[in-house]
Amino acid sequence: MSLDDATLRAGLPITLERTDYDLGVERVEGKVRDTYVLDDGTRHLVTTDRISAFDRVLGTLPFKGQILNQLSAWWMSQTRELVPNHLVAVPDPAVSTVRSCEPLPIEFVMRAYITGVTSTSVWTHYDGGAREFCGHRLPDGLKKNEPLPEAILTPSTKAEKGGHDESVSRATLLERGVVDEATFDEAAAMAHRLFAKGREICRFKGLILVDTKYEIGRAPEGSLMVIDEIHTPDSSRYWRLETYEARMSAGEEPDSFDKEYVRRWLAAEGFKGDGPIPPIPDDVRVEASRRYIEACETIRGEPFEANLEPPIERIAKNLGVPS
Repeated sequence: MSLDDATLRAGLPITLERTDYDLGVERVEGKVRDTYVLDDGTRHLVTTDRISAFDRVLGTLPFKGQILNQLSAWWMSQTRELVPNHLVAVPDPAVSTVRSCEPLPIEFVMRAYITGVTSTSVWTHYDGGAREFCGHRLPDGLKKNEPLPEAILTPSTKAEKGGHDESVSRATLLERGVVDEATFDEAAAMAHRLFAKGREICRFKGLILVDTKYEIGRAPEGSLMVIDEIHTPDSSRYWRLETYEARMSAGEEPDSFDKEYVRRWLAAEGFKGDGPIPPIPDDVRVEASRRYIEACETIRGEPFEANLEPPIERIAKNLGVPS
């Protein structure tokens, strides 16, 4: 990994938690990204260092926004010919300028393994006795972290900030009128193509792309395209390929390079989404960032270069706005 412990710790006091730039346009604050809707048909997506899990914002990780933004931009450049996306430019390490699209009201979650610790995970339902998940019939005898018989799409509703997402089937979404059949099926096909390509690239790089989620939106001219992010350690689960079999045989959790590390720490502290959030120690924050960076470097095949400038001022300079 290109960053040593001292550099990672130097990032702790300069994490980007929130932005509030005067761009004279609409500002929307999500769990991780601050979106500035411009009047020229584009948006600035500022990827902060906030980390969310269990549908809650938990704190910040050093350099997380830079890692996510740059890795997502890499994936968008690699897959643009396969599935269209909204990326226009990357004016700052933590900012992407994108086309304005109307997001579909669901997330497209692709899963290739039975795993997870959240209430919406396949394993949580399966371990509780369920054998059907989002319209997919699951066989008996599966063990945690094993491959599913085939990759499946498990759509999720989008909860309001502070609420909980709900995993639902295609049939339920159509019955509720959340999305029409043609739109869903076109978006689902995009998700399947992108996930298959992501798994192929990751396996070549020595990683397992376990699961991921896609946001898909409709451009002004009517076409669908992937928005938000692609295959980052925030939206995806990554395991190390070379140690997977040995750790499964030993009954151990796979080596992960995503926010599952933080989820597991929180779960060990007794937190699974409700009640007060335990303060995340600096050692855990640094280790989580180290894993994010390793995933980023492994996938891109080049060192991650952290920018240590104060982020509020740096972004303002790069966007040409007052800080």
